[in-house]
Amino acid sequence: MAAASAAAGARKRAAAAQDPTACGSGSGSSPASKRRRYALGSADDYEQLDVVGEGSFGVVIMARDRRTGGKVALKRIHGAQGFDAVRIEAACQHACRGHPSIVEIKNVVADAKSGEVFLVLEFVGSSLRDELPWSRPEDLVREMMRTLIDAAKKIHSSRVIHRDIKPENILVSAFGVLKICDFGSATFMKPAGKPYDECRVGTLPYTSPEQLAGNRCYGPAVDMWALGCIMGELLTGPPLFGGDMTEAELLADLSAQLGALLQELRLEVLPELSPAAHEVLSGLLAFDPEKRLTAAEALEHRWFTETASKASSYCN
Repeated sequence: MAAASAAAGARKRAAAAQDPTACGSGSGSSPASKRRRYALGSADDYEQLDVVGEGSFGVVIMARDRRTGGKVALKRIHGAQGFDAVRIEAACQHACRGHPSIVEIKNVVADAKSGEVFLVLEFVGSSLRDELPWSRPEDLVREMMRTLIDAAKKIHSSRVIHRDIKPENILVSAFGVLKICDFGSATFMKPAGKPYDECRVGTLPYTSPEQLAGNRCYGPAVDMWALGCIMGELLTGPPLFGGDMTEAELLADLSAQLGALLQELRLEVLPELSPAAHEVLSGLLAFDPEKRLTAAEALEHRWFTETASKASSYCN
């Protein structure tokens, strides 16, 4: 079945219930939804070439589309997660289609013999993690962050929260274009005040304070915190937070010392960082999610707009 059909079906069910389904174990699915049949495409249409990624979620395989000859990525989800997890991931990613910095989902297919289900994705290349931990100049970081924040704006305007933005989930194309991938932890937004099934998903060094505190009524601000962590990492090299800390230790550290950590970063680690860049970094890493920059607000900040205005004046 085409990804568009899977996404449309997911959206119709969510709209009927007025409760978009959060990604997870799929335990909230009704028996009727579990019995629903999907006419998936065939995995035989793709020649599997090489494993390019593997983790707890499953395996990513570079493959060739036998019909077009083009390269694609096949993501095989581990069977324990069930088809509901595949369906919701496909729906979340399909909802964000059309943005140049979000990996495109092309199809959902199945192997008739093994019963395995694959997401067929745009093939991009290596991850941003492979290009860390060296630091980058502010001008380059600004352009990278502009791309990533604009992608987050598209994700959030599509009523999706990614929940696992990190360097491993940002791919770098042969032309240097950044693309957010892996919507395996993504969820459709719930109404304000309605809790998600999980208080914390994703990866600890990029997890927001509200999730660390056990708050299940979070919102898209969790993605903006992760982008702030990535911005700091691009500027300095190593991750800003986490290390060998537990969730409780990291929360206590952020609660007590976040302001001091950002000030130290500004004055001692990155003394040449512009005031505007520091404002964006501090805005993305605001401890209170209500005070954290949204994607739209961040893109309107002078760190981005003044540079764009200068570039436009040079062209004229």
